Amino acid sequence: MAEVAVIAGSASDQGIIDKATAVLQSYNISFDVQIISAHRDAEKLDAYVKASDAKVFICIAGMSAALPGVVAARTKKPVIGVPVSGKIAGGLDALLSIVQMPKGVPVACMAVDGGENAGHFAARILGKN
Repeated sequence: MAEVAVIAGSASDQGIIDKATAVLQSYNISFDVQIISAHRDAEKLDAYVKASDAKVFICIAGMSAALPGVVAARTKKPVIGVPVSGKIAGGLDALLSIVQMPKGVPVACMAVDGGENAGHFAARILGKN
């Protein structure tokens, strides 16, 4: 069983995945990494979230950054969103998408490309630091 599920919307987010998982490893926190697009693989994402035993989700996404909100809408477990910088607005578009969740669908938002803090925050949620 993984304590943290790390989900990225695209394989191009690998650099941010690596930042988050390096921190999780430093705390000896088990994790599972998946590449699942909220838009292209909606059914796969829904099934993964529902079946996951993880206690915390880290969702890494750029552009419209729907992934963290979609995950938060499907679980009561903590969701940490990491916006990814891109060619449009330097990641501000992704950051704003993550922080503007509706009431009842909370997502903690890290800095653009802030994979390290996502790992540290997951550790705090799990009481590991």
